[in-house]
Amino acid sequence: MNIVLKDVIILHPEQKLNEKTDILLEDGIIKKIGSLSENEIKNSEVYNLEGNYVTPGFFDMHVHLREPGREDKETVITGCNSAAAGGFTGIACMPNTDPTIDTAEVVTSIIIKSKNHLVDVHPIGAVSVGRKGESLAPIAELVEAGAVGFSDDGVAVKSASLLRNAIEYAGMYNAPIIEHCEDPSMDDGAMNESFTSTQLGLPGIPTAAEDLIVMRDILIAEYTGGRVHIAHISSKNSVDLVRQAKAKGIKVTAEVTPHHFLLNDESVKTFDTNYKMNPPLRSKEDVEAMIEGLKDGTIDCIASDHAPHTIEEKEMEFIYAPNGIIGLETQLGISLSELYHKGHLTLEDLVYKLSINPRKILNLEIPKFEIGKEANFSIFNPDTIWTVDVSKFKSKSRNSPFDKKLLTGKPTGVINKKRMFIDDKFINLA
Repeated sequence: MNIVLKDVIILHPEQKLNEKTDILLEDGIIKKIGSLSENEIKNSEVYNLEGNYVTPGFFDMHVHLREPGREDKETVITGCNSAAAGGFTGIACMPNTDPTIDTAEVVTSIIIKSKNHLVDVHPIGAVSVGRKGESLAPIAELVEAGAVGFSDDGVAVKSASLLRNAIEYAGMYNAPIIEHCEDPSMDDGAMNESFTSTQLGLPGIPTAAEDLIVMRDILIAEYTGGRVHIAHISSKNSVDLVRQAKAKGIKVTAEVTPHHFLLNDESVKTFDTNYKMNPPLRSKEDVEAMIEGLKDGTIDCIASDHAPHTIEEKEMEFIYAPNGIIGLETQLGISLSELYHKGHLTLEDLVYKLSINPRKILNLEIPKFEIGKEANFSIFNPDTIWTVDVSKFKSKSRNSPFDKKLLTGKPTGVINKKRMFIDDKFINLA
């Protein structure tokens, strides 16, 4: 099947591409980039995409698919559908499932279930068996099965000695340790510890809980010479610690979620449990620090921490509700609205944060615009104005604080693995 993406702007900062052109695909393979003849257009399905950008496919390196174990919240397939609808062609799924992603069998099962989907799924293996922090998971076995990184996400790696061993073993495969930074002795709260938490009478989690683990992890990374990635960073002090570590040449990277560079803890005053997440929403000063960290390169990428929950789970007292929100289908729109349109980041910056850097961290191939290459594209219009409607989401869950929010910038479609998602439907290209 031949398709033409007409009047698109190709944007790929690593290839130094930023130009308006046409793209001809034959069975999902790039056949021509540039002016097309009448014959080439005549024999193709033409998509007129004036005002749209085509970039290397976006990649979200922090997604909870809930399968195996909680398929009532999300499955591999519904999570992939949500990713495609949000403009992503690849995701990395976190290991806090039931059973945990700590054996080759679970890794293989996830890869097989996603094999025929447009979206690439790369499992993150657990650092420790059962994420219990007692013994190291079989790192080599997990890598051979397809794991691209390791994390005990949901909790920090339990001890410095276990973290050291994990960094050293994973380092043999150049795989990062992805850390949920929170000191367990200080995490017994429901929101950020602040004046607002005192006002609301809710137990707080101080930013120091995050800072302590970030500091520990940086020291271990420096000592071992290994790699550590700070997941969903939220504290100003933590951003400063990562900035200083990078200046010293320590191998540390970091990600931030849209809710942590947009929302602050005053949102919790509504007691809406869709504002309850971990790490919690922080102060306005912390939010400003997230944006500054994105601007100066301290924070390498943007990730959703897509965390589906059932309506029944979220509809309870704030203190008892589970942490987390879904984010795959709002991440691009929020990033464009809050970072690009407000002048904090350029579109080239966003391509790095949403596509190139996550893949570099996980040692994955970066899609390129080259003749003969299989297309792996995200297509979006940065100026499309739309209103979030969670009832139309592809995710199984609906726990988002952004329902009815007006955003500027929207995904138009994605192409990968010889399949296309556009106009709310999947199309086989070969």
